[in-house]
Parts: sequence; C-alpha cells; structure tokens
Amino acid sequence: MRVMIIGNMSGQLSVASKIAMDRGAKVCQVDTIEQATVALRNGKGADLLLVDVSHDIAALIAQNIAEHIMVPVVACGVSTDPRTAANAIRQGAQEFLPLPPDPELIAAVLAAITDDNRPIIAHDPAMKSVLGLAEQIAPSDASVLITGESGVGKEVMARYVHQHSRRKDKAFISVNCAAIPDNLLESELFGHEKGAFTGALARRIGKFEEADGGTLLLDEISEMDIRLQAKLLRAIQERVIDRVGGSKPVPVNIRILATSNRNLQEEVRDGKFREDLYYRLNVVNLCIPPLRDRPGDLVALCTYFIKKYTAANGMKPKGITNQALEAIKATHWRGNVRELENAMHRAVLLSGGVEIEIHDIRLPDGSILNQGPSGNSIALAGQAMLAAQTVQAASANLVGRTIEAVEQEMILDTLKHCYGNRTHAAQILGISIRTLRNKLKQYLDAGIEVPAPGTNETRFVYG
Repeated sequence: MRVMIIGNMSGQLSVASKIAMDRGAKVCQVDTIEQATVALRNGKGADLLLVDVSHDIAALIAQNIAEHIMVPVVACGVSTDPRTAANAIRQGAQEFLPLPPDPELIAAVLAAITDDNRPIIAHDPAMKSVLGLAEQIAPSDASVLITGESGVGKEVMARYVHQHSRRKDKAFISVNCAAIPDNLLESELFGHEKGAFTGALARRIGKFEEADGGTLLLDEISEMDIRLQAKLLRAIQERVIDRVGGSKPVPVNIRILATSNRNLQEEVRDGKFREDLYYRLNVVNLCIPPLRDRPGDLVALCTYFIKKYTAANGMKPKGITNQALEAIKATHWRGNVRELENAMHRAVLLSGGVEIEIHDIRLPDGSILNQGPSGNSIALAGQAMLAAQTVQAASANLVGRTIEAVEQEMILDTLKHCYGNRTHAAQILGISIRTLRNKLKQYLDAGIEVPAPGTNETRFVYG
C-alpha cells in the first residue's frame, strides 16, 4: 500500500503518516498538488492520496484526470466544521479523516482501499496443492496465469507469489484490464509522451515502467482488446515498451502475472485472445478451486472474517454456533470467498450476542441461510416463527411509507452500523460505492444528516 501525503508534514499530518507506516503502508510526501501530479506523472506510484483539506482538491483531481491518473483521494483536516468535510466530498474526495488521527479509522481507510496483507487460508488439500505449487515457482521470473471463478482470490494469490519472490522488496503494481476503457488502457500500461493525444499535457510514466524491478499484475487479462494484445506480447517477449507517441523503446525489468475468470483456451478458439500471448502468459498455471471444492477451508475462513470485522468495527470478539457452521457448509457459495466474506461481515454487524447464529447470516438478497442437514424440526419451527414475526413487524413498519423513505432509512442505518465507513456499508447493502456516494450526496443536499467516517452517530454531514 503506497500513500502519498499532500501538505505540510508538521503537526497532525506527520502523526497520520507514522500511523499509516505502522500499518504497513509506504508513505511519501509532497507540499503542493502540482508537485503531486508531477510525481505521479513521473512514475512515483500511489494507491491513495491523503490531502490536506486546505488544498484545492477539485483542481488536484482535475489535473490527474487530464493526465489519465486515477488514484483515490481522501481529505483530512483539523476542522470540526461539518461544512469543511462536506465541501471536500463535493470536490471529489472519497472520505474525510478528522485530525488528530484515529489509528483504527486510518486502518479502516487503508483496508477499504486495498487488501495487500490479506492472508491465504489453505487448510483444504485442494487449496494446499495450489499453494505448494505457488511457493515452488515464486522465486523464478516465469510468467504465471492465475485462473478461477470470480471471488476465489486470484489477486490475493498474485500478491502471495510476489511476496515469496526475489522481487518482494520491489513494487507490486496491479492493473484491472476490465475497469479501464480500451482507449485509455494502452496509455495506462505503457505511458505516453507530451502531445501524444488530446489531453497529454506532459510525459506520463505507465504501469510497466512503474513496476520496473518488481511485479506487474494484469488482472482480468481476457478483457483486453485484441489489438492491444499484440503490443503487450512484444513487451513481454522483448522486455521493452513503447510509450504512446514515443520514438524509441524503453527497457523494463518486470515479472508478469495475469488473472482470468474465463477459459482462455476457448477465447483463443473463438478468436478473442491471441494464441501466442496465451502461451507467453501461461508458462505456469495456478488454477484456484471454487469454494465448494475446498470445504476444508470454510471454518478457517469464517473464523478469520469474524475476527477481522469485529476488530474493524470496534466490537468484542464473537464466536459462531455449530448450527450456523453446518448451514454455511451446506450453502453453494456462487460468489466464492468474496461472497462468504460479505456474508460474515453482515453477520458480525447483525449479531446481537456473543455468537453468530443462523438468522444473523444473510445472503445478498437478504434471505437467511438454509439450515444444514444436522438441524432439527424444533429449530426449523423456531426459525420459521422468527421469520414470520420479522415479516409482520417489517410490514407494519413499511405500510404507508414510500420506497425512497425505506431505502433512505436502510442506507443510513447500515452506514451507522459501519461507523461511517462507506466501503463496508456498500458491500453490506449490495450496491456499488459510487451508488452509495450518490445517494449520500442527495441526502446531504436535502439537509439530511449523514454519519461521518469513524462514528455511528448522525451528528455530522460528511457526504
């Protein structure tokens, strides 16, 4: 995790910097937004910009967009005036961190941006086999293709390979090929020269050069346009890249990892993926099994996620009942580890006792997990009665209210449960972070109070 702090490092910002470094982040600092853009343009990579609220955040974001630099921005400041925080959000900041800094809040923001330190849980023989192969090939410079369904942990595996390689002390750069428009991906990967196209105001270093000496992950490589695949193939074969608009090749020393949730052999047969590129990437294949094929990992994963989210939300440690675990084992997790993680996060927030029960574990559609085969009829009857009572109470509460009012209450209550953390709330609600922020901005503009990051009280209006 690389954090760039923009602002004077005296006082509370230096404290925030130390907290971030204690949490494993690599921190650099510049004084002005102009210096920040120049540093980013020249390959000084960052996963998060922490900006003093006194700076022109809108101008910083506009400069970065003009250079096709997409880095999340979090504002911070000592002001307790809610309008200061609200204005920072309106300018484009994703969050507002009040100073003096709270270590747990900074940790939550870092966790929301990236999961660099997420461990691999491998108790099941199927997963142990894949992990053993990963450890065996990690020290080499061979290209690795990591495949598997969505949510199995392909990027986590990629980071694991990097951390066990000879390049572990160098940069690990990840590019989501599916998230960047085709017309921008070439510039994102290879960089560009000044004047190469409209908006190219200066030379920009791309991800290949940013990863020089380290590892470059091409996430969801199957989504890359086939015309760009030819240029990628040359870069991998010859270890040189051409910046867009450049006149001479630039050498790079990197290891390539790639992920895909598609069957690339079928993509090759259908003419959607270059065969020569496929073989260049697929020197070693790490195929991560879906969660339903690694049942031995379920208990360990549940335990890990419960511990993670009780700590993140400042709650006392919780256990989980055997009945709930049996229901988890009997569930077909179509979203794999990611879906299980979200379910356990919701369960931690919904559980009122010292143990998580079946009725605390909700699927994305809001339904409760089916009880496992070891359950008895009394428990099922009790669960049905509880469901009936819940429906009756909910119906009485909903009659006469508009959909917008019910939605607003659900969003604000969930945000309060998450202590204002937007990313966590969006996961629980099953909506994108952008949708959530748009909703909160509507409430803010209407004068409705919104929980601030780090609080479960609706006293502040940080949108």
